[in-house]
Amino acid sequence: MTEGARESLEQLITAWRSIALDREPGADVRNLPGIALHWADCRALFWNGLALTENGLDAELLGRRLHEAARIMRGKRNPGFLWLFEDFLTEGARAALGTVAARAGLEHEESGSGMAGVVLPMPEPRHPELTFVRVRTADQVRAYADLNSRAYGFPVEHYRDGLTASALWTGRAHAYLGVREGVPVSCAAAIPTAGRLFVNLVATDPRWQRRGYGEAVTRKALHAGHRESGLTRATLHATLAGQTVYERIGLAPNSPIHLYILAN
Repeated sequence: MTEGARESLEQLITAWRSIALDREPGADVRNLPGIALHWADCRALFWNGLALTENGLDAELLGRRLHEAARIMRGKRNPGFLWLFEDFLTEGARAALGTVAARAGLEHEESGSGMAGVVLPMPEPRHPELTFVRVRTADQVRAYADLNSRAYGFPVEHYRDGLTASALWTGRAHAYLGVREGVPVSCAAAIPTAGRLFVNLVATDPRWQRRGYGEAVTRKALHAGHRESGLTRATLHATLAGQTVYERIGLAPNSPIHLYILAN
């Protein structure tokens, strides 16, 4: 296991547990042999997750862990993701991953990468078409939720279920909206997490993508987070499509990640 993968896993567990518990104090947050859970059991998929935590997983042990993970997922009311860090697997387990996952009743949903870097301090972010507004009110939280729903193709009720009635998103999280002509079009948050700023839930309305809005509002969240906390290192988990945006900010990929869901 690389140091980057270890850092990425620790940030995933720590940050998403705080997010799940903020949404639902009774969330299933626990450590099992080889598996860490953060499961709020709400309709927002990312609030429900588990991750494999052991280094050097061979194909046999990987199979056992995936079967146990799938068993846990089937027992929940709402679906979620299994996070698998490729660097934790032996070469044989990597080669067998598709077959072993299918036997456990899991199917691959998407891949991405852990990313990290010392990117702060940075200049005050600006974008000629945007103003930046920190999320403080219930209406702003709903706008933040709806941007994520539209960007990632979920019903608006799902992300509202995860984000509304939240103390985290209007408090400790440095969550910002990018506003164009009075309308929120992008959003990002930086959450102080174990000595780092964890970037999360970055989204741009599909009608306004490819204008630099996502990068600009991410820079704003990081800049504000650094100004209040003094933290200089940032981490996040990026989709393959979004990775280049964060590379421009100065973060580097460090650990391939695969997300699995229960097969239909």
